[in-house]
Amino acid sequence: MKIDWLKPLLGHPGPFATLHLDATPSEQAAERDVEGRWNAVRKALAQQGATETVLDAIAEVVLRPTRVPGPHGRVVIADESGVLVDRVVSSPPSESTCSWAQVPLLVQAALAADESVELLKVFVDRAGADFVRVGPEGKTHSTFQAPHDEIEKTGSPGTKRARIESRAEDSWARNAAAIAAEIERQVAETRPELVLVTGDVRSVALTRGELSAPTTELVVEVPGGGRAGGVNEAAFAERVSDALDSYRERRRERVLAELRQELGRESNAVTSVDDVVAVLARGQVKDLVLAEEYGTGAAANGRTLWIGPDPKHIAAYRSDLEDLGLTQGLEELPAPVALVRAAIGQDAGLTFAPEGSVGLIDGVAATLRWRDEGTPTEALASMSGDDRRLQ
Repeated sequence: MKIDWLKPLLGHPGPFATLHLDATPSEQAAERDVEGRWNAVRKALAQQGATETVLDAIAEVVLRPTRVPGPHGRVVIADESGVLVDRVVSSPPSESTCSWAQVPLLVQAALAADESVELLKVFVDRAGADFVRVGPEGKTHSTFQAPHDEIEKTGSPGTKRARIESRAEDSWARNAAAIAAEIERQVAETRPELVLVTGDVRSVALTRGELSAPTTELVVEVPGGGRAGGVNEAAFAERVSDALDSYRERRRERVLAELRQELGRESNAVTSVDDVVAVLARGQVKDLVLAEEYGTGAAANGRTLWIGPDPKHIAAYRSDLEDLGLTQGLEELPAPVALVRAAIGQDAGLTFAPEGSVGLIDGVAATLRWRDEGTPTEALASMSGDDRRLQ
């Protein structure tokens, strides 16, 4: 999954408030309401040193209803400038957590990203299309009116009827081509992960037939939606949810299949905290893979790592960074937080691996953009620090 939308966090000096809150509506929760849960977290953040400015900014967001039915959570990250991340996650935490620190709890934000899909919804009929772009910044809406208006057939008999029907069908085809061109323009401009197309059955088929190969690969057709009234919104929403679940599973499996293959070849992948640190420090990582348990806030066997001012400044020991001439801005962090920070800094992807899906040493691995003689291998100790790590 993409985590580049978290990159602006790296440009903020901190400190940050991070909270993972149970946002389940009070009538569906067995304990106190959202406001009560937030008040407990607010008190904990204040005790850690969070300012009233930051706390008030968070309160304004978290007390606003999510309008999401059923149990769910909310991940919020804020600093003195305001709320920087506000994402809903499908599973609420067993216990709300919070932190006030120089580095945000990026694993929680990444968990929210793991559930999100950058999506372009397209509602098509014979006259045009409505577009809804769903991404990290929320939703944007636009409407496209197709150029040809001879779209209705007629009940007139004989030759006149045949001629009008022919013109109407020609207009449908031309409008479909125009809608397809607009879809491709928006795909090129906004780069969604998935294009969901719904609406008039004939128009959907004609439009899909006009799309070029790169866009077609992104398209999923979901029946039941439309531009006009009369849509069963609940049934359509359930179909969309199923389509997104299926896509998330395919997205995860693509990364894990590549990881399994490359580890088997002892080629473009590494596993273990130390080897992943080594390739992150060299900017080699294509996708970082973490055990799913780390998404719940678990630490990597209590392991910590050291970071410096630049996201590529990551090491197992403070002395490793000091050997690079770094003396300022060094900080010790839980391993998953440091790993995700480094991955964000080099535009790597991030995937959480369910238990048993792939063999991970220390619960971490990475696929690589490239390798050379300095890249660690799983076959033998090859890095300069391996002797110290293996003791």
